[in-house]
Amino acid sequence: MEATYKFDPSLIKRAHEGRGFIAALDQSGGSTPKALASYGVPESAYTENGVRDAKKMFDLVHAMRTRVMTSPSFTSERILGAILFEQTMDREVEGQPTPSYLKSKGILPFLKIDKGLLPAEHGVRLMKDIPDLDELLERAAQKGIFGTKMRSVIDSFNEEGIVKIVDQQFELAGRIMAHGLVPIIEPETTVSSFDRISSEHLLHHLIFEHVLRLPESARIMLKISIPVDPTLYEDLLDDPRVVRIVALSGGYPREEACGLLKKCPGMIASFSRALLEGLSASQDEEAFEKTLSSSIDLIYDASINKEEC
Repeated sequence: MEATYKFDPSLIKRAHEGRGFIAALDQSGGSTPKALASYGVPESAYTENGVRDAKKMFDLVHAMRTRVMTSPSFTSERILGAILFEQTMDREVEGQPTPSYLKSKGILPFLKIDKGLLPAEHGVRLMKDIPDLDELLERAAQKGIFGTKMRSVIDSFNEEGIVKIVDQQFELAGRIMAHGLVPIIEPETTVSSFDRISSEHLLHHLIFEHVLRLPESARIMLKISIPVDPTLYEDLLDDPRVVRIVALSGGYPREEACGLLKKCPGMIASFSRALLEGLSASQDEEAFEKTLSSSIDLIYDASINKEEC
């Protein structure tokens, strides 16, 4: 029997038609030190005698995320959604649970659910097992999370590896949708890979085949590296099962990423590092706001105003 999935139609409409982009504020334990360093917070701020204080580290990164989310420029006029780390979901912003705070601003909350990557094999890095996934998804749904995000990586062209990446992503997507959450499927392609074009074309073909096999009630989102061929995913934009296609910045500087994204029809940004670029813990509120607002304007423009290829 074909699975039947149920979602809030008003939120699906908002995710599908809303103007703006998705802010990725989901740095995990492994990427948090780098994010804090970019923000001007050295490891010495949460390390003593060579031992890292994880609680202090996560307190500092939550303070950074809170500063971004409470900024006057971080509004639903330009921000469609925000991806949260699990600890961020469980914390508060201005006295409210983080997902509730975002929803009060009209911003859709998403949750990063993957637990990192396995060692590279067959040119790809699959996701590690996600213990107690169904319990996490149930808790996320109860907290008002709209959707989830899960990342795996294609480093080089290998048909067996890319097939495994896509199969794993869609297997998990079915479990996520069963909880009424919309999965963001994120098979990132490494932008520096010499055979990236081959990987992207096979990836698109496999995703297209999987989407065609989904039941009519299914709703997913795709998050991909900005493709070399900007029209590669154009054929999926009108499929009702694909709520939105978003792009990660993939290591490009912000302005270059935005320039490439502007050429991709129907694709919006879901940037992390590129969004936070230029922000510093030492900035006063005026400087911080000016920098963040400028970044949001640039990424919003690249998501909404498209150029001819």
